[in-house]
Amino acid sequence: MKYTEPLFWVIVPYLVLLTLAGGLVWRYRYDKFGWTTRSSQLYESRLLRVASPLFHYGLLFVIAGHVIGLFIPASWTEAIGLSDHAYHLLARIFGGAAGLCVLTGLILLIYRRRRTGPVFRATTGNDKVMYAALVVAILAGLAATLSGAEYRDSVSPWFRSIFVLRPDAEVMADAPLLFKIHVAAGMVMVALFPFTRLVHALSAPVGYLFRPYLVYRSRV
Repeated sequence: MKYTEPLFWVIVPYLVLLTLAGGLVWRYRYDKFGWTTRSSQLYESRLLRVASPLFHYGLLFVIAGHVIGLFIPASWTEAIGLSDHAYHLLARIFGGAAGLCVLTGLILLIYRRRRTGPVFRATTGNDKVMYAALVVAILAGLAATLSGAEYRDSVSPWFRSIFVLRPDAEVMADAPLLFKIHVAAGMVMVALFPFTRLVHALSAPVGYLFRPYLVYRSRV
């Protein structure tokens, strides 16, 4: 294992988490009114109606797949009768489809942002870096998923070890290169999260689903 890898896979994840926590506190305290998507639907809506659902719904399935793959050990899925072969087959089918939806939606969103003048002018430098990290993360993750490369013996144990404060750089060093690129780009995204429009994900109007009905009465 190269001498740089322990430094990267042990120290950098915690620096990223500190940046995320500190950035969220800073953003909420000093830029509370900027905690928004900076919606651009008024400038262009035709392409947005296609690109936004592709990206957001695809991303929900991608996140669900990551939660299953990273937090649930292989022994647990085998215990319920799901073989390793069946798991990876399902991951390639559903993960590949979700990844393609996210990638297609993101490409359309970037195209729309670049070709629509007012939308492009509202794009910050941090947003541009965020889009680049997203593209790299999605391409690497999609390629690794479709290749069927194993990650539950390397990336998953390393990921879980971070949260129990016992980071295991040895297992991560054996991970396929595509997954290393995917994880590195993902950490860049997490670090940038508080400083880009992605922060709006923490302000989803969940309470709207459970609010009381509004009753409108006629004056007559």
